[in-house]
Amino acid sequence: MRSVVIVGGGQAGVQVADTLRSEGFDGAVALVAEEPGDPYQRPQLSKEYLSDPGVPQPLALRTLETLQARGISVHAEIAARALDLESRVVELADGRTIVYDELVLATGSRNRELPVPGVDLAGVHALRTLPEALALRDALPRARRLVVVGAGFIGLEIASAARRHGADVTVLDVADRPMARVLTPEMSAFFAHAHERDGVALVLGEGVAGFEGDDHVRVVVGSSGARYEADLVVVGVGASAHARLAEDAGLLVADGIVTDECLRASASGVWAAGDCARFERQGSLLRLESVQNAVDQGKHVARSILAGPRPYRDVPWFWSHQCGVRLQIAGIIGEPDEVVIRGSRDEGRFSAFSFRRGELLGVESVNSPADHVSARRLLAGGATLTPAQAADSDLDLKALSRALQPSA
Repeated sequence: MRSVVIVGGGQAGVQVADTLRSEGFDGAVALVAEEPGDPYQRPQLSKEYLSDPGVPQPLALRTLETLQARGISVHAEIAARALDLESRVVELADGRTIVYDELVLATGSRNRELPVPGVDLAGVHALRTLPEALALRDALPRARRLVVVGAGFIGLEIASAARRHGADVTVLDVADRPMARVLTPEMSAFFAHAHERDGVALVLGEGVAGFEGDDHVRVVVGSSGARYEADLVVVGVGASAHARLAEDAGLLVADGIVTDECLRASASGVWAAGDCARFERQGSLLRLESVQNAVDQGKHVARSILAGPRPYRDVPWFWSHQCGVRLQIAGIIGEPDEVVIRGSRDEGRFSAFSFRRGELLGVESVNSPADHVSARRLLAGGATLTPAQAADSDLDLKALSRALQPSA
C-alpha cells in the first residue's frame, strides 16, 4: 500500500490530502502542518477581516477533526526538520520520522524581510499568518498615522482597510507605480488614482532607510531622507518561497522548488505545489502566489499520484479588493506590446486586454466579472482573440468565449 506525506498545512497541502481521499486513494496520507489549529483560508486576512470588525475569523479549510476522520494523519504544530530523499523519510522537529512513497512539498512562502534599523520596534507589523492579522486588526482602530511599506496587493489592501478605520495612510514603494510587478501601466494608473481619491498618500520611488522611535515606532525614514510620522507600520515587500527544507535535502531550488511541467521536483517521488513551486511553463520557470494556483496545483499533484504525471496547464487567475474596487486578473500579463481597453475607465467598469505579437497574454478586469470569466475561458481553450475584436464594444465576448474552438 502506497503512502503519501505532505509537508505544509496551507491551501495546497490540504487540497492534496483532500483530493487524494475524495478520488479514491486508500493508502496512508500524512499531513505535516507547522501552524497551530485548523488550517485556514488566508485571502480575507488583508481585506474584510481588517476593515470590518464584525467579520469573524477566517473559515477553516478543513478542521483537524475532519481531516483525521478521513484517515489523514495530521501532525499539527510541528515542522519537518529534514528529508532523506534516498531512504524516503521525513524527519520531524521532535525526532519522529515518517516513511513515504510519494512526498509533496507544499511549504508555501514567507514574507521578505526588510533589513533596516528599527524594524524590530513595537508597532512595526507584517501580515501573513492569522496571529499577525489578529495583532494588526487590534492595532488598526487606534492608529492615527499608518505607513505601509510596499504598494503590492497586500500593502494596498491594508491601506484600504486602514482608511475604513479613519487613519491617515501613506504608502511607500521603490517602484514608480503601484503593483508594478503584476499590472499594466494603464491599470496601475487607475488604482493610483483610486487610492489617492480615497485619501491614501502614495509616495513612489521611495524606499526605506530605517525606523525610529523609543520602544515604539514613531518615524519612517525614507531612502530620500524624508521623514514620515507613524504610530503604526506594516511592511509588505513581497514574499519568497519557503524552500530551505528542500534546499538542505539537495533538491534543485531557485526562488522556489524547481519542478518540471508536471510539478515533479528533482528527486524521484517528490512533488511541489503552491507558493513554493517554481514550475516549468512554456519553456520558462514560473512561481505564482495565489489561492487559485495552490488549489489547482494541489488537485493536479493528487491526481498525478493517482493516475500518473501529466503537464499542469491551468490558467492562473488572481483577485484583489481595494478602496471599493474589485480587480480580477486572468493569465500572466508579462510584457505586452499592446493593451486594449474595453469598457469605461471613467465609470470604473472596464477591462485591459494585453497582447504580445497579437497573442492574448492576459486580461485585467475592474468591476467586470463577465469579462474575467470570458477571459479565463479564452485562455484555457487556447482560442484566438485579436486586438481588434477586443476593442469592438459590440462584440459579445461571452458568446465568443463559448463558441470559439481551441486553435490548432
